[in-house]
Amino acid sequence: MSSEKPVSHFLELARGIVPPMNPHGRPFVIGAAVATFVLRRFSKRLGVVGAVLTAWVAWFFREPKRVTPSRPNIAVAPADGTVSHVVEAVPPAELGLGTTPMIRISVFLSVFDVHVQRVPAAGEIRQVSYRPGKFLSADLDKASEDNERNTVWLRTLEGHDLVVVQIAGLVARRIVCEVTEGEKVAAGQTYGLIRFGSRVDLYVPRGSRALVEAGQRTIGGETVLAELPEG
Repeated sequence: MSSEKPVSHFLELARGIVPPMNPHGRPFVIGAAVATFVLRRFSKRLGVVGAVLTAWVAWFFREPKRVTPSRPNIAVAPADGTVSHVVEAVPPAELGLGTTPMIRISVFLSVFDVHVQRVPAAGEIRQVSYRPGKFLSADLDKASEDNERNTVWLRTLEGHDLVVVQIAGLVARRIVCEVTEGEKVAAGQTYGLIRFGSRVDLYVPRGSRALVEAGQRTIGGETVLAELPEG
């Protein structure tokens, strides 16, 4: 028994350090592993390169557990990355929310960031809209208007309207969204994924207090981006 305890303890520590993988990454990891096996038959060096690539693909699709703040009237980061803009902007036209500007907080994701997206606040999904577009570099301001995007309109438990936009980037060619209209969602819940390199915009109501600035790093599901109006 004494020998089993250190082993079980090590496995428990490993599970806490190595994050689980998002299911959408499994086909890519399997494909990379098969390619590695084939390359290994021709060259040990190529096999090593393939193994490293397979490990990187698994790491790219990681989905670490997060502890989301539970206090009301806040919006947490929908993604890991770097804040690129905090500006007033009209929400995406496809939602029909009018032309009144909201506060838009943009988070740029490099290929080294966690690429799953998380719900910024508990509530109900009111609308999900996909719009094809260009593949400009996601750190450009005009990417919000011109690039391929998927938009989610969320009504929070306190009655605030939030908008989260997944924006494809220069390399990204696939946006995954797994929530539907009318669905009840929890703050910090994983709802989507963008492959590879991208941007996520969060729109919060005017009167909200933005708590981040351009250049600041965010942790999806944990970093509080804004305090929403009360009452």
